[in-house]
Amino acid sequence: MGVFMAAYMNRRAFLGTVGAAGLALLAGCSNATGSSSASSGSAAADNPASQAASAPSSAATSTSMTGRTLTVGTLATEDILPLWVAQTEGLLQKHDLDVQIVPFQSATELISGVSSGEVDLAMTDIMVTASMVASGVDVQMQWVTLGVDASQGRFGIMAGPDSNIQKIEDLTGVPIGVGSNTILEYVMDKLLEGAGVPDDQIIVEELQKLPVRYQAMASGEVAAAALPGTLLALGEANGCKLIADDTQGQNLSQSVMIVQGELLSDEQAVRQIEALEDVWDEAAGFVNANPESYRAVLVSNANLPEEIAETYPISTYPTVQLPTAAMVEPVLEWMQKKGYLSKPLAYDEKTGTFSA
Repeated sequence: MGVFMAAYMNRRAFLGTVGAAGLALLAGCSNATGSSSASSGSAAADNPASQAASAPSSAATSTSMTGRTLTVGTLATEDILPLWVAQTEGLLQKHDLDVQIVPFQSATELISGVSSGEVDLAMTDIMVTASMVASGVDVQMQWVTLGVDASQGRFGIMAGPDSNIQKIEDLTGVPIGVGSNTILEYVMDKLLEGAGVPDDQIIVEELQKLPVRYQAMASGEVAAAALPGTLLALGEANGCKLIADDTQGQNLSQSVMIVQGELLSDEQAVRQIEALEDVWDEAAGFVNANPESYRAVLVSNANLPEEIAETYPISTYPTVQLPTAAMVEPVLEWMQKKGYLSKPLAYDEKTGTFSA
């Protein structure tokens, strides 16, 4: 546990003092959030548009195509593994693409990069995208990177080794560590709702930073915590108890690739994005056919803790497809109910766009 926390605390957690847009170290399906409250992952919560995005010097570039360079912003997360694989396998060059994958160290910086136009595409989630659109940023969803079915990506609720919590119903009226206005809060609410826990008995213990939340759960400071897949795996390796997760039943969470709206009026950029989609499909096929061949790529780029680096399950990855209304509309309804959307939005599953 110490090795992980030391590595984790050397980076600003994506779900730290901002909101959810994926987890710089640990997100599965991008821990993300919607609008304006600060929480464990809310990209919009810390006014990201007011902060300059940073493009670390470690960003890798493929060069061959003349014309514009497509920049893809991301957190260091498993959700974008096919693009890391595409670099490794030379697929960007094969498709004559000039693409720069820019790893950001916090969700605030990533969302700032999108809001300012510094990146052309970005890996985030439905909540963050909806919040950005509601605040006037012209972006739309291009494809699902993880989460076309419940088995892809993992969020859940975990209790410490000495906790009295044994089953999800035991959490009725019990404070649960989570960051409000995040995809983790959404999944937590839906898991508890599915177990018959009344809304007024779902109690949030606000713990914005994932390392703090994990440690509070493991030490028994809180009875349970909502966590992403990598921290669930770390907890399982250290004797913590999984109470519930979202890998079965209703498909609750997705990470998505979004694109700047203005790019879609540029014919050359549209062709490049279509080629990038082909690259994604090819690379996803490589991972799905032989996932263990790409474990080193995952461990290196997603900064998996040493304790789970050799055992963490490698997800299957979908081919390019837009999020469906069945994926998006429940999230919008929940955000509206919670007061996390500045205005109501409708979603068009044929285009990946939101409208007021």
